[in-house]
Order: sequence, then C-alpha cells, then structure tokens
Amino acid sequence: MVKLTKKQKTVSALDAEKLYTVDEAIALLREHKAKFDETVEVAMNLGVDPRHADQMVRGMVSLPSGTGKDVKVAVFARGDNAEKATAAGADKVGAEDLMEDMQAGNLDYDRVIATPDMMGVVGRLGKVLGPKGLMPNPKLGTVTPNVEQAVKDAKGGQVEFRVEKMGIIHSGIGKLSFKDEDLKANFKALTEAVVKAKPSGAKGKYVKKIALTSTMGPGLKVDLAEVEGA
Repeated sequence: MVKLTKKQKTVSALDAEKLYTVDEAIALLREHKAKFDETVEVAMNLGVDPRHADQMVRGMVSLPSGTGKDVKVAVFARGDNAEKATAAGADKVGAEDLMEDMQAGNLDYDRVIATPDMMGVVGRLGKVLGPKGLMPNPKLGTVTPNVEQAVKDAKGGQVEFRVEKMGIIHSGIGKLSFKDEDLKANFKALTEAVVKAKPSGAKGKYVKKIALTSTMGPGLKVDLAEVEGA
C-alpha cells in the first residue's frame, strides 16, 4: 500500500464537493503551500463547444495586481516603432532577422506583438507561432501601431485567456506571496472579463464551475455567487 505524505493526507481530507468563497479558497491554498512561491490559477468550466466558431472564448485582460511573472516579449517593427518597443522593455525587436530567428526554433516568448505593416513578414510564421498561441492578432491588440503601449501592457500584467477543447479556461492570477486583496482583485478582473466575452453561440448555463488552485495545491471549487454575472 502506498504511504501518503502528511500533505497528501491533509489534502485528501478536504471535501471535494464543498463550494468556497474566494477568501476561504486563498486561505486554504496558503495552508497547503509548498516551499517555493507557487502560481495561483483559476479554472473556469464554460458551457461552450470551442469547435464552433460562434462559441469561441478568447480575449485579453489586465490584472490590476500584475502576474508576478517576468513576461518575455518579442516585437516585429521597424524604424521609430522598433525604437519605441525597445524603450518600452521588449526583449527582442526585429523584422526579417527576428522571423529567421523564430524559424530556427527560438520561440522562448510569452507574447509576440507586431505593427500592421509587418504582418507580411509575420504571416510566414503562421505554422510556427499559431500552434503556440503566439500569432499576433488585431482582436487581441497584438497587431497594433502603438507597440509601445502593447509592450507596457504585456509587461504590466495583461494576460490572454482562451478556452480549450473541453470548454475550460486556465489562467494564472498571481503568486501565493501576493496579498489576499491583490489575488482577489486579479480573480475579479479575470472572471468578469470571461463573463463579458460570452460568445453569441453559447446556449444555456455559460459559467458552469470555477476552481482555484496553486501549482502544488488542491483544486478548490468556488461558489459561483462570487462571480458577478455568472
């Protein structure tokens, strides 16, 4: 028989069906924290089938308390825009040279931004960036003439959310070392953005379940009453 660790015993003793407030969930995650600064994550189970275009849920939201993560940003731009992107803190700025670098497999970025005039170059990277969810998209604000602001947003806590095949959205909302009010503010911003992004093709109950977890912690079901509009 496999012997459970002390942490596994305390986690297994939790009521898997209980609905928690956000405050209660955060407190429990702190009780079960690991020896490193874990990421706090939200999982939202939505009543959509993303295989249908009119049920796709995708968007950007700025988390008011930031993410606690160092976001790596690449920017496709030339001239003044390239200089502005560099000044704003972009990790890599370029044109054809950046395209070739990415084609060679250097894709260690969290966000790729492009000016509209660079899409002819970026378009050649569809098969490379697309599967990783990094393809610049005007609807998400990652194809923009204002690269300076786009870089600042990416570095300052803006995150992308996108529903997966099973109708679930996963997103980090900060670190366990954040203050409770900062995690709560980020939770509120993310969940409200997902509710607002309800697609036209969604039928019936839109937000079915919400859970809070941490990198090594338990998954805790959150009472839907905690989410405005759910």
